[in-house]
Amino acid sequence: MGDAHVASSLETPLRPDAFVLSDEEKIHAISGHFHKIMDILGLDLQDDSLKGTPKRVAKMFVQEIFSGLNPAHFPDISLFENKFGYSRMLVEKNIRLQSFCEHHFLPIYGKAHVAYIPGEHVIGLSKLNRLVEHFARRPQVQERLTMQIANTLSEVLQTEDVAVYIEAYHMCVQARGVQHQESSTVTSEFRGAFLQEEVRSEFLSSLRISL
Repeated sequence: MGDAHVASSLETPLRPDAFVLSDEEKIHAISGHFHKIMDILGLDLQDDSLKGTPKRVAKMFVQEIFSGLNPAHFPDISLFENKFGYSRMLVEKNIRLQSFCEHHFLPIYGKAHVAYIPGEHVIGLSKLNRLVEHFARRPQVQERLTMQIANTLSEVLQTEDVAVYIEAYHMCVQARGVQHQESSTVTSEFRGAFLQEEVRSEFLSSLRISL
């Protein structure tokens, strides 16, 4: 398959010793390696604009765009008793999505839409956004990202009645290779009640997506 576009596991591929080094140790090591990459490219690392770039890139990798690799950064999920007995779907849509393609380390950006049907508990609304962000902040493929969000939401809420829909743009498609700027990728995961056509249609209609 082109570009080896298959995920080997639902879990993000990590070595057992992935977190032996501290964040500071990782930043120091990555900075050195990125310095070498820039040097090989022929860039003048004595230039005022470039000399701080290796450290900036290393800090960005560890503390920002790949911070979701570390399970210690998993968001604190707040659950509340469903005192109102609300039993219809709850949809959090237009969640900003920013990730990185694990095949070319180029950005993925778009929107995620998440829904569930409450049982005994409801989840703090902002936690749905944080859940998406946590799994997005790592090298990803969109299919795995979709499944990771659905699996975790189902586990946290103790229900199969969850849905995840993602539409995203991949810079590895826009900026290299075929270079098609308008192409977007859609992935979805429907479980429990959302497998029923009526419920799924209600969810998609709330996103203004035609069947």
